[in-house]
Formats: sequence, structure tokens, C-alpha cells
Amino acid sequence: MRAGSNVSELPARGTARPLMSARSGGLLVLALVIALLPAAMTNNYFYEVAILVALNAIVCVGLNLLVGYAGQISLGHAGFFALGGYGSAILSAQYGWPSALSLPAAVAAVGVLAYVVGRPTLRLKGHYLAMATLGLGVIISIVLTTEDRVTGGPDGMAVPPLVIAGFALRGERVWYWVVGAALMLAVWLAQNLIASPAGRALRALHGSEIAAQTLGIDAARHKLRVFVISALFAAAAGALTAHYAGFITPVKSSFMHSVELVIMVVFGGMASVFGAVVGAAVLTTLPQLLTVLKDYEMMVFGAVLIVTMVGFPQGIVPTISRWFAARAFRRDAR
Repeated sequence: MRAGSNVSELPARGTARPLMSARSGGLLVLALVIALLPAAMTNNYFYEVAILVALNAIVCVGLNLLVGYAGQISLGHAGFFALGGYGSAILSAQYGWPSALSLPAAVAAVGVLAYVVGRPTLRLKGHYLAMATLGLGVIISIVLTTEDRVTGGPDGMAVPPLVIAGFALRGERVWYWVVGAALMLAVWLAQNLIASPAGRALRALHGSEIAAQTLGIDAARHKLRVFVISALFAAAAGALTAHYAGFITPVKSSFMHSVELVIMVVFGGMASVFGAVVGAAVLTTLPQLLTVLKDYEMMVFGAVLIVTMVGFPQGIVPTISRWFAARAFRRDAR
């Protein structure tokens, strides 16, 4: 044994170190799902639904950092989503920018806007913050609808295909792997942020902002940072959505779209990265499955939401995780 080593740091005899952490294990499961899912998809419709799931999941992963971990509500994230799409579309379609440059430029511009707007807005708390972000989303939606010379107005505008290294991305099967890789990157970035000191500061702010400030945490700086990061996630997903669909309309910035994104985060489980992915997957897929009910589709959809939230009060993933942890604890106790 080397000098200065601590016996308590050594693993007990008969025990093994875990092969992987819960974080890397979750990423591996997600990668396996993305890799194996095409075997069960028989036509382009299934690929299209899977692509929409991944795009919504990217937004929800970023929004969960703000809502779930930092405890700051936002009802205007659909505005950032739409601005990312429109920004890339305008730069590439009207100004001739290569789409491989217009996309990151649009995302960066949305990040700057989020920084400028977030500085005064994030001084508000609770319902006042929700109303402020709602107002921001409404303003963005009105601008996109009325500035028809630039945005095409209510009818929307065509978006050129995304071209990377001279290869134009077309077709559901190609886009499936592109958005799958983007989702993996988004989850990996979010997990690394959460595991960093900044992530621990966000959790402290969620618990008690006053207590966090007494420990020396700069609440304003951390809230602004996570607000900008969540806006970047939304803008990136919006730009990818626009180039994938080849068309974008102001509907993407609507208040109902913002509400849908928040519901996905709460449904899957706040303060859970994979909860955001599961929430996006379930609530994007479920309406497609309920179309056979026709006039009763929304009624059944609402009933499913109510029953699920009653049975899973912390969201799907955190509740199931607690169930397994409780069962393991009882088994170990016996």
C-alpha cells in the first residue's frame, strides 16, 4: 500500500466497482434505442414520428434545465424554437448563406436575444416570471405573423435543405440519424452541466434561492446562464425542424406549443434528463395513436394525462426510479 493511502477508499472484499455510472448507463440505453429502433419501423411515417420525438426531446432537455433544475418557469420557449427556424431559413433563403452556417448563426443570435431579454426578466419570480415569458412568446409570434415581407406572414416560408460537406440532407431515414445524434449530444451536454458545480448551484437555487445566496452562489448569473442555454437548445431544435420539414409557419411560436413543451417536461419528470426524453416520446407519439378515436381523441388524451399524473406524481421516470429504489431497500433490509 502506498504511503498516505486511505483504507476507507479501498473497495470492500467481495465487492466490485460498478462498470458504469447511472449517467453513462442511461446514455448507453438511449444509444441502443436509437440504433435498434429502425428495425421496428417499416415505413417513412414511423421515421417521421421518431424524428419529431427526437426534436421535441432536444427542446425538453434544455427546458428541463431551466424548469426542473433551476426552478424557473418559462411559457415562451416556443418563441425561441421558432426564431431558430426562421433565422436559419431567412439567412439561407433570402441572403444566400450556406445552411451549414445559417443554422449555427441563427442559434447564436437567439442566444444573444435570450441573454438580453433574460437579464431584466429573470429578476421576476413565480407567476410574474411566467407572465413575462408568456409575453415574450406572444411578441415573437406577432412579429413572425405580421412581418410578411421577411417571414412570409401567416402562410410561412420555404426553407432550403440542410447541406453538410456538400451533401444535402433529404429523406426521413437520413434525418433520423442526424436528429438521433443531435439528441445524444443534447443529453450528454445536459448531463455534464448537471454534474458540474454550475449544476449543483442550479439545484441549490431550486431548493431555496435565499439559502443558495447565503452560501455565495450568484443566483442572477446562474439563472441567466441556464436561461440562455435552454434557449440555445430550443433554437437548435427549431432550426433542424425547419430544414427537415422544408417549411416553417408562425404556429411553431404559438402559446399552445410552449404549453405542450412544459407539459412534456412535467409528464416525464422534472429534474430528470431522461424524464424529459420520455415525456417528449410519450406525448409526441400518443396523439398519433389516438387518431383512430376521431372525435374523442382529445378527451382520451386529457384523461391519460390526468391518470398518469395521479399515479406518477413526480413524473414517469422519477416515480419509477423511486419504486425500484424502495424495492431494493426493502430487499436489502430483509
